[in-house]
Amino acid sequence: MVHTPNSGNEKLLSVVNLRKAYRGKKEVIKGVDFDLYAGEMVAIVGQSGAGKSTLLHMLNGTVDSTSGHIIGFPQSDDPQYVEKLSGKGMREWRTQCGMIFQDFCLVPRLDVVTNVLLGRLSQTSNIRSLLKLFPQADIDQAIQLLEWIGLIEHAMQRAENLSGGQSQRVAIARALMQNPRVLLADEPVASLDPKNTHRVMEALQEISQQGIAVMVNLHSIELVKQYATRVIGVAEGNIVYDGSPEGLTADIQQLIYTQQAVA
Repeated sequence: MVHTPNSGNEKLLSVVNLRKAYRGKKEVIKGVDFDLYAGEMVAIVGQSGAGKSTLLHMLNGTVDSTSGHIIGFPQSDDPQYVEKLSGKGMREWRTQCGMIFQDFCLVPRLDVVTNVLLGRLSQTSNIRSLLKLFPQADIDQAIQLLEWIGLIEHAMQRAENLSGGQSQRVAIARALMQNPRVLLADEPVASLDPKNTHRVMEALQEISQQGIAVMVNLHSIELVKQYATRVIGVAEGNIVYDGSPEGLTADIQQLIYTQQAVA
């Protein structure tokens, strides 16, 4: 099944025959192809070990591909072949392709607003960042983001005092400080209670509605149907479904989670 985007949406990412094999092991990503468009909220689903997290990390450049292409901004005058980037080029790509994680990756002993400001490290000199001398415009942006996620009253608290849901929202704000075009979320609600799960999913949904392409690794089909505009189903390193949440019939779910078609 082939995904058809809304007409006029900018293509932000193209994945072409992408493969990943770890040394001495079989392929975990097996020649996948897809495009990612501005404003999409794409859920990636599949069994544990299907290759979902590996795929997201490959898109961000934190895991190398074995072959194939990851092309950032393929319709621009300067498309980025992620697999060829290194050094400054890779740092710039990770600024434009932000990522959040299940374990938040905050600095526990720093206050919340400083954790958000760390999203600007790639645009701040080493000396200024060590002294926490961030430009006023960055501080203003961090405060606005904390207001948006409902945590402004926690701005000066240490991150170690936050709940899991609060920590994940701070991680989202930190990622947005990079002003990304693409935001990848690897199991962002796996350890959260239902109330905080919906707060995080609503934030990601609102981000996508602002024109950022969001791709999120989820285990809950209920959340997929409630929040996603598109679903990519992965089974044993292959894309076996790429379509709308409404198309996730029982037969399709069986294909994704068992890779067995219903007779």
